[in-house]
Amino acid sequence: MTAGLLTIREMCDAFEVTPRTLRFYEAKELLSPLRQGAKRLYDRKDRARLKLILRGKRFGFSLEEIRQVLNLYERDGSNLAQMERTYDLALDRLRVMEAQRDELEIAIRELKAELEAGAGMIAGTRKAAE
Repeated sequence: MTAGLLTIREMCDAFEVTPRTLRFYEAKELLSPLRQGAKRLYDRKDRARLKLILRGKRFGFSLEEIRQVLNLYERDGSNLAQMERTYDLALDRLRVMEAQRDELEIAIRELKAELEAGAGMIAGTRKAAE
């Protein structure tokens, strides 16, 4: 590591991502590493941004939503707009996830009932064949 900078390999190891992932986020202008020739060097800001990108992806945010939040960052620390936008997006995402969970719970119950009925039919068919 060079004066707080990480190479692409060190970033990959630290965040358990592939070089392709880092290059993809760079192409999408979510990360902007320093360049020394063909070498990419990631600073503290890039590490913080990648952490937020990965967390956002885990929660199901789109890359555009993540970009919007990242672009609201203010160096002076007055990040109220960023915090409010993140909060609103998170509330919306939580509603979607809870609705998906509810639908999944219904589907699981229905599938269990179908499996139980199917097991009964199989047992009945076997018994009749004996």
